[in-house]
Amino acid sequence: MTLSGRVALVTGASQGIGRAVAVKLAALGATVVVAARNQEKLAELVQQIAGSGGKAAGFPVDVADEDQVKTAFKAALAQLGKIDILINNAGITRDQLVMRMKRADWDAVLNTNLTSAYLCTQQAIGSMLKQRWGRIINVTSIFGQMGQAGQANYAASKAGLIGLTMAIAREVGSRNITCNAVAPGFIETAMTSGFSDDFKQNALKNIPLGRVGTTEDVANAVAFLASEEASYITGHVLSVNGGMLMG
Repeated sequence: MTLSGRVALVTGASQGIGRAVAVKLAALGATVVVAARNQEKLAELVQQIAGSGGKAAGFPVDVADEDQVKTAFKAALAQLGKIDILINNAGITRDQLVMRMKRADWDAVLNTNLTSAYLCTQQAIGSMLKQRWGRIINVTSIFGQMGQAGQANYAASKAGLIGLTMAIAREVGSRNITCNAVAPGFIETAMTSGFSDDFKQNALKNIPLGRVGTTEDVANAVAFLASEEASYITGHVLSVNGGMLMG
C-alpha cells in the first residue's frame, strides 16, 4: 500500500489521532500538510516527519474560523498544487449535562467538530474534482453512534459528521472521490487522559478485545481508506473500537 505522489491535509494534527495519522500517511509516501492551532507543535511534527525521510508542511489554523480555513487552504494549494486526501480530524470537548450546558460551549464544539469539516471539504473538493480523484475521511466517534451522557454537544457533532460523510459520498462518487468516516472508540489520547480510573475500568469491561485503543490503530484505518485499495468503499463508517459497539 502506497500513497506516493499524493498530497494529504490533516486537521487537528498537532497531537493525538491527528498527529499519528500525519506520521502514518507520510510513512506511506504522501506529502502531508499538517494544520492545527499550535504552531510550535506543528513545527515539531514537520521536523519529525522530515527526520524520518518524509515530506511535510505546517499551516497554523483555527478550523472554527472560516477566514483562517480559506487562507490556509489557499496557501497549501499554492505551495503544493493540489490536495488529494483530506482528513477532517480536529475536535474539542466542552462536557456538561445538557440542562446546564452553556450555549457558547454548544456552539464551540459544533463549530470546531462539524462545521469545520464542511468548511475544509468545501476548500479541498475543487482540487479533487479537477483531477477526478480524492479521499475525504472524517474522524467521528463511537459517541456519535451511541451517545454519551454529559456530551450532548460532542455526540451531536460526531453524529452530524456521519450524516455529512454519507451526503458528500453521494454528491461526488461519480467523480472518483470517496468520502468515509472512522469512528474511534476508547483511544488513549490527551483528550481521554483526564478520565477517572473508575471510568476507564468500566470502559474496559465493555471492550471485548480487553484493551484501550492506540492512536496508531486509528491511523492505520485512516491510511487504508485513503489508499487505492479502498477505492470501492464510500459512505462507510469504519468502527475502530475493539468491539465496544457492534452492528
